[in-house]
Amino acid sequence: MKSEIIHVVPAWLFLLLKKWGWIGDFDSWGDAQSHSTGYDADNILEKVSASLMKVKEEIALFERDSVLFYEKEYCWELLAALMWIAAQHDGSLNIIDFGGSLGSTYYQHRSFLDSLKHLQWNIVEQPSFVQKGQQSFENEALRFYRSIDECLQSSQKELQAILLSGVLQYLERPYSLLMEIIERKIRYIIVDRTGFTLHNRKDRLTVQMVHPRIYRGSYPCWFFNETKFLRFFSESGYVLRSDFLTSDVANIPSVFKGFIFELRSDA
Repeated sequence: MKSEIIHVVPAWLFLLLKKWGWIGDFDSWGDAQSHSTGYDADNILEKVSASLMKVKEEIALFERDSVLFYEKEYCWELLAALMWIAAQHDGSLNIIDFGGSLGSTYYQHRSFLDSLKHLQWNIVEQPSFVQKGQQSFENEALRFYRSIDECLQSSQKELQAILLSGVLQYLERPYSLLMEIIERKIRYIIVDRTGFTLHNRKDRLTVQMVHPRIYRGSYPCWFFNETKFLRFFSESGYVLRSDFLTSDVANIPSVFKGFIFELRSDA
């Protein structure tokens, strides 16, 4: 009944009645988009850029979705995975952070990452973020690219891993991106901060209304069936090395998790 109501009540009314959260169980991406208000991409870019500039200048410790944090907070499971990969490559790490904004994850963990013998943190993002990143945030370790292939062609060292942190659920065809990555036989794939349905229910397509403290906007967002998700990797030649819970929460039955996959030697 609730889902039926959502399909006939305009999105702006939900935004009025409920300021943030996830709603609906939509049949298609287009249907979910029609119940979304979208967002001002330029405004988000400027907010994120302004926040990260404060991080770069060490006024704040790190940023997430333009919100500044002033106390240390690490994703230890992700950090352990990165250090484990680097340990197998003589203390060097060369990674793609797909959808990594202007370096949020890098800056959050840089006190550990900067201790590596060599670090190349490559962010693949939309063109406006790449332009801003190249202008204001690139350094010896941090680089920005418009596509995975552009990064692979520019990298002077072998790419070891790709990080997908809180990004797959916002793509219309997330499995198409995963297949693109898998076809390039990147050894490690790290999935982080990704939502899954409880009790192994089918993929659920919702509309996420962003908390107004961050910015005003709403857009489609997936919650995946975990069995289907894991089977996709296993059938593509990847072994699950570890999984972990993340601190993200939603107002619908769900859990947010991370996974570390490694390409089988015979794949």
